[in-house]
Amino acid sequence: MKLTTKGRYAVSAMADLAATGAGDSAPVALSDIALRQGISLAYLEQLFSKLRRAGLVTSARGVLGGYALAAPASDIRVADIVDAVDEEIRTTACASGSSIGCQGTTARCLTHDLWDELGRQIEIFLNAVTLEDILQKRILGMAAVNTPKDKFIEAAE
Repeated sequence: MKLTTKGRYAVSAMADLAATGAGDSAPVALSDIALRQGISLAYLEQLFSKLRRAGLVTSARGVLGGYALAAPASDIRVADIVDAVDEEIRTTACASGSSIGCQGTTARCLTHDLWDELGRQIEIFLNAVTLEDILQKRILGMAAVNTPKDKFIEAAE
């Protein structure tokens, strides 16, 4: 299970925007973000169009134009960015609410609940992480909240 490039690039570009535009009222040019992040400018233009429509960034036209965050980095959640670029993180083969199960029949596969819960955990995690968390390098260890007790005890010994 992996997040596609659309979601990863959107988060990377927004983190770059937050880092380079922090405290500065001047908009950041997408061409600069494209260079720093190694992302196609045309692809970034598509992503930022969606991010602007979602209200996560503002844009300014002209020679000194570009993009800026529409809210403080501490208020922009990674889940909001992923949602804005229409990125769905699917962990099961069946569609939510569908009468057709994972195996193409009405039956679900044996591991359906495992993958469905993984999807929920990813959603919870991405809703808990902000751009500010990324900039301040507060990500490592965030998932440790749900560490199984027996693994935790073994690691401590």
